[in-house]
Amino acid sequence: MLGLSIVIPALNEAATIAGVVALARRVSLPHEVIVVDDGSTDGTAEAARAAGARVIRSSLLGKGASMEDGVRAAIYPLVLFLDGDLTGLEPDLADRMLRPLLAGEADFVKAAFARHGGRVTVLTARPLLQAFFPEVAHLDQPLGGILAARRELLLRLPFETDWGVDVCLLLDAAAAGARLAEVHVGRLEHDRKDLQGLAEMAGQVARAILRRAARHGRLDRSRVVDADEHERRARAGLRRLRKRIGQPERIALVDMDGTLLEGRFAVELAQRHHRRGPLDMLLDAPDLEPQLRMQGIAQIFGGLSRGDFEAVARTMPLTPGAVDFVIALRHAGYKVGIVSDSWFIATEIVRRRVFADFSVAHLLRFRSGIATGEVETAPAMVRSGGCPRHAVCKQNVLLHLCESAGIGPDRVLAVGDGAVDACMVEAAGLGIAFQPQSPELALAAQFTVHRDLRLILPHIAAA
Repeated sequence: MLGLSIVIPALNEAATIAGVVALARRVSLPHEVIVVDDGSTDGTAEAARAAGARVIRSSLLGKGASMEDGVRAAIYPLVLFLDGDLTGLEPDLADRMLRPLLAGEADFVKAAFARHGGRVTVLTARPLLQAFFPEVAHLDQPLGGILAARRELLLRLPFETDWGVDVCLLLDAAAAGARLAEVHVGRLEHDRKDLQGLAEMAGQVARAILRRAARHGRLDRSRVVDADEHERRARAGLRRLRKRIGQPERIALVDMDGTLLEGRFAVELAQRHHRRGPLDMLLDAPDLEPQLRMQGIAQIFGGLSRGDFEAVARTMPLTPGAVDFVIALRHAGYKVGIVSDSWFIATEIVRRRVFADFSVAHLLRFRSGIATGEVETAPAMVRSGGCPRHAVCKQNVLLHLCESAGIGPDRVLAVGDGAVDACMVEAAGLGIAFQPQSPELALAAQFTVHRDLRLILPHIAAA
């Protein structure tokens, strides 16, 4: 019969356990509540029993053993773990956690809270996960004790005995091919640990993740290289972009090729690596669908190393006044971003060269540091109900960022040099054509500037 076993491992939680049990009993499915007492001395077991829970004693001291004992004692095919010290719980927390399981969308569900990951998560767990298990590093609370899963899956997983149990269940479930999901459950509060307690917890978590890395064959150089690649891809995502910009009062979006850089990155890369002929054939095909052109250009550079791309981005000459222009914008209160139809591996280096805040560009794929010839569209350039003329467009970046920052397009400066910039420039409150290469851009812009980017600054002061 479909139902839910709610397992609550508890050690000296008499002050909060009744509230957690009461919340657990509100679930809409047939259910049972099992409190696994880990040798409490404060009346936790009695308080849990009085609140309506079935209480069993853990077979071994430690949270992991209590969790495993709860799974083995459970009678229903779905299991939800809750911590015994939680307060501020949303009434429908259990039902929310069950939805991906009941819909057949997931086998293992982690809770995400309004409060982002704690200090051990941020300083210990997440860096290790990014290095060895990047496929789960995006989860908000990989260490969180609130999780739901199918009992048959949990019975196949080993349970750590200490603070590493929750993250190791996640890693082992992923390694077993389980479908993972994350559910936002509102704001939760835990008892705060002192620094010594946090240090002990961090050590246990670090050792547990490293044990799993060894068990799953991830302690090798190629994994570290691939982890760097995964982190680069995460930085290119819309979620990370929104966190990076925060909520500025003004945003400046500046093209890279022909605007911040003298020349085009792909052309210079092709010139240095003797691939100019195939590139020119694609660039000289005006009727070619833009997505096919983007994919074709990426294929031309398959086989080059990340270092090849980075060397060109570091050494191409900047447009006169580029650095002073960006710094002046930042002093004026702008968050400054590069928005390019080139590649993120290049825009991030140019961003650092000119001291910009963020960049948006398409994402080349690398495997073991070598370009595969595949490319992904920048997520921020796609938006439902966005640019009416193009499915992939720089104007969509402007719309995403305005929404995230809570400002209107009138608070945006946009600068570009080509037809691909026209929609973004036209949508901005102040649109500048810098040495325009197309009549379309010149018509879209309010002003045209030549030679030196610093010549834009008087227009900003007058706006």
